[in-house]
Amino acid sequence: MKNPNQENHEISKCQHTNVKRDSGFLVCQDCGIVLDENIDFVDIIPIDDHYKESQSDYERNIRVRDSKAKQDPLIKQQYDRIQTLEKWYRDYQTSFTEQRKTIELLKSYGINTDKIKYEAIKKRYLRYNRNHRKSYQNMVIIFLAIVWMEIKDTTNIRIERFIEISNKLGHKINKKMLNNAMLKIKKSEKMWKKLKTTEDIEKEIKNRIKILFGKDLHNIPYEKVKEYIHSRSEYNKLQVEMQLIADRILNEISYNHLKNLNYKAFTAGLIYYTGQCLENRKIFTQSLIEEATKFSSTTIRKKFHILKETLGPPKQ
Repeated sequence: MKNPNQENHEISKCQHTNVKRDSGFLVCQDCGIVLDENIDFVDIIPIDDHYKESQSDYERNIRVRDSKAKQDPLIKQQYDRIQTLEKWYRDYQTSFTEQRKTIELLKSYGINTDKIKYEAIKKRYLRYNRNHRKSYQNMVIIFLAIVWMEIKDTTNIRIERFIEISNKLGHKINKKMLNNAMLKIKKSEKMWKKLKTTEDIEKEIKNRIKILFGKDLHNIPYEKVKEYIHSRSEYNKLQVEMQLIADRILNEISYNHLKNLNYKAFTAGLIYYTGQCLENRKIFTQSLIEEATKFSSTTIRKKFHILKETLGPPKQ
């Protein structure tokens, strides 16, 4: 019989170089000691491989994994959105590139801005960005508020629809956020320039009404009035004549009659009032103006009576 002390001595001297797997165990074939168990169910990975990576290899592996992940369309879409928002929030590097892309996307939903409006939006946004970069970081909401402030008087799209479209583009805003942003912009712009006089405000309101008047008038196609007007050239002359009449009417209206009015609805009533000043009063009916301005006949009639009370009945 072997001496136990001698056997333990032999085991301690064994280098365990002849090791094999046997039924889930790692067994030294020379001394018979079990070195590990359940090895068949564990993937043996060298622990120190991760730490042997150089910094460049580590960064490369991350880029490879990111590249593979971005092949999934959903992940790629989320990645692009994060990159876009990162550019928006990085105010000190703003070049109006991302903002211009958003304006183009808004056009695809029917929110159009001409060249004049585009330049006005860009000027207001960059000025706010330059003066309030540190105090207010969410420039996405500021930009959307500026866009709405520039187009709200010349568009038939309601604010709820504008917010819905903005959310579709990935900018999570609501009505309260938009209103707060508009208040911030107005407050800031009052600090940058002297307060306007009543004459300046009156002139600005009347200019907006004139622009909207011409836009809504041109929304009435010639086909709707051709039974009263024989040619397109005559219709174009009539539209110019109506704009001149509207200009003379606005000169007779004071600021007190305009300051508390809905300018877009007032313009719809002004078109009807101007149409009643023509020789043939049947051309521009309430239903025709309703179709062009998207305001109801009831609203048009109310604004018409306000003009009638202010200026008297329409005169040819």
